[in-house]
Amino acid sequence: MLTFLADAETTEAFGAALAPALMPGLVIWLSGDLGAGKTTLTRGLLRALGHQGSVKSPTYTLLEVYAVSRIALYHFDFYRFNTPDEFLEAGLEEYFGGAGVCLVEWADKALPYVPPADLEIHLQVAGDGRAARVEAHSPRGIECLKHVTLPC
Repeated sequence: MLTFLADAETTEAFGAALAPALMPGLVIWLSGDLGAGKTTLTRGLLRALGHQGSVKSPTYTLLEVYAVSRIALYHFDFYRFNTPDEFLEAGLEEYFGGAGVCLVEWADKALPYVPPADLEIHLQVAGDGRAARVEAHSPRGIECLKHVTLPC
């Protein structure tokens, strides 16, 4: 799935479009350069699930936990990892494989320890907006995409 996101509002709307399709245990990798809109997309998803508080990038905390609506959402950012072993040292594996949804920024910095993506969303700066490419990598990811209606 490819789409163009013209601005921050459209990026949030794209995140909101993903919210109804989430299912327990889903792992979503968010990739793209710094400033590509990964946290903006996450903010839209969380708002659609009913979260009203702030949505911060977990660059310095590694993890932000949100108990929203019908599901727990874990937002990870591994940008600051110097080695993949930091994933294990931080005890982050316990958040995967349960009933929550894991959104992971910079997953490549935690390989091979971070679980594979069910969905991967790659954001890239394109002119004044962003190009978004969404790929399903598992049966759960395929099922999730079946229920996503892109914003106009």
